[in-house]
Amino acid sequence: MPLTGIRVLDLSRLLPGAYCTMLLADLGAEVIKVEEPGTGDYMRWTPPLVDGQSALFNAINRNKRSVTINLKAAPGRDVLLSLVDTADVLVEGNRPGVMDRLGLGWEVLHARNRRLVMCSITGYGQDGPFAARAGHDLNYMAIAGSLGLNGDRDGPPVPLSVQVADIGGGGLQPAVAILGALVSVQRGGEGR
Repeated sequence: MPLTGIRVLDLSRLLPGAYCTMLLADLGAEVIKVEEPGTGDYMRWTPPLVDGQSALFNAINRNKRSVTINLKAAPGRDVLLSLVDTADVLVEGNRPGVMDRLGLGWEVLHARNRRLVMCSITGYGQDGPFAARAGHDLNYMAIAGSLGLNGDRDGPPVPLSVQVADIGGGGLQPAVAILGALVSVQRGGEGR
């Protein structure tokens, strides 16, 4: 497999980050999904449930291992930092500034592992007028005007039946960017 030997830490929740790291796992990367103690990833409770487990969560998190770590407590941060020491990639899906507030921002992680590739998947980017807002597929499709392309011409906007923005923009594009960054690191560069 092309990514055998690559270790990915997945700190994301919901579909975009999970889809991104699923693609990396499908290519052979070792993916460790880091979840919040007690609740885990919200997607664990997304219907349909089969024997009490989300079919979507199980499908999108295939080929991954999972661990719970409390990143809000010093011992949990220390555990994550020890994982960062041997990781090639870290994917997170928090709003801008959250990782810094946790003491796990780029400067801290890069100082520990110069080859680490960090991918921050946010709804509206790291800066700009909407950066601090939570984002969801429906919001992105509405802003892009895509909802008005479905349904009756004179009727209300109609959401698509699949999360196109979450998968295409939030999952696929970050995976491609990560692959490019890994090539750069393998050619002697530092993580980014």
